[in-house]
Amino acid sequence: MNRTLFGALAALSLITPVFAQEEPQGAPSPGEIVAEAAAGDWVPIPSENVLVMTLAPDVDGAARQVVIQLMPPPFSQGWVENIRTFARAGWYDNISVNRVQDNYVVQWGDPNYDNPEAKGKPKPLPQGLKVMTEECFAVSQVPTQCNPSRFDPMEGLSAVAEDLDDDVANGRDPYAVWTFHWSGWQLAMSQRSNDREWEAWPTHCYGMVGVGRNYSPDTGSGAELYTVIGHAPRHLDRNIALVGRVIEGMEHFSSLPRGKGELGFYAADEIDKRTPILSVRVATDLPAAQQPGFEYLSTESETFAEYADARANRRDPFFIVPAGGADICNIPVPVRRAAAD
Repeated sequence: MNRTLFGALAALSLITPVFAQEEPQGAPSPGEIVAEAAAGDWVPIPSENVLVMTLAPDVDGAARQVVIQLMPPPFSQGWVENIRTFARAGWYDNISVNRVQDNYVVQWGDPNYDNPEAKGKPKPLPQGLKVMTEECFAVSQVPTQCNPSRFDPMEGLSAVAEDLDDDVANGRDPYAVWTFHWSGWQLAMSQRSNDREWEAWPTHCYGMVGVGRNYSPDTGSGAELYTVIGHAPRHLDRNIALVGRVIEGMEHFSSLPRGKGELGFYAADEIDKRTPILSVRVATDLPAAQQPGFEYLSTESETFAEYADARANRRDPFFIVPAGGADICNIPVPVRRAAAD
């Protein structure tokens, strides 16, 4: 027998028993905790807050669909209303993905609107769009035009979740005084710079969807949107409106070819890399049989508290040393398809 082959077989014989080991018993993993959640721990997502985006088929002809959950009140509601207006006007139909920057964002919109290589005439915007101010990037305890009612994050935040987030995130986040889960979303909160009131805002975690904008005072209309495909760019918090998150089909965005132009925009000779967006629809506007149903794990439930603790301190068999904490973006809120009636 060839000596090199004999050595390889001998090495393989040493490795094989490692793979043959039975998994030792231990604490449940985060996924196992979620899988065992009671039906009552899941909260339906209103179809009015769901966008269904159909991309052009991939190179093999397979269909591609991305589902986005829009932010609920009181966050970013002016932009959310604009996005529904764009979708219902058919404005998003036949636009394209124009920018894919590695470890950062995928951005889509009209390729002839405010893009470096734009050559054609931009699509006219729908009538009646709201124009939002920069203060609307966050929600304050003080009523404003962005949110006419006083926001109290403690409403809808269970004592269990509050205590857990104190242990997991408080004092560990460089971007905010406090990070927490509220009504199914990852939020941050600090005192406003000009007074002693507090303000809260959604965080730029993986899969979050934001509104592209130009230099201040422009805040964007919703004509250009992006989603985070890399490490959480939390420095964008309170500088851009976050309007939702991808809850299904994220792989269709994260696997797109990267652009070689500045900031990941596709260069003039990369037109074949653009991914056409065939349509974007509010779920309630689809025929009943085509309306997808989704639900999230209640962030006020005991199950979520157990899940979040397991994310922060992995004790399932593979792990040796629990991390002792996790930043807010490492505790994503589980979302699943709702069971058919």
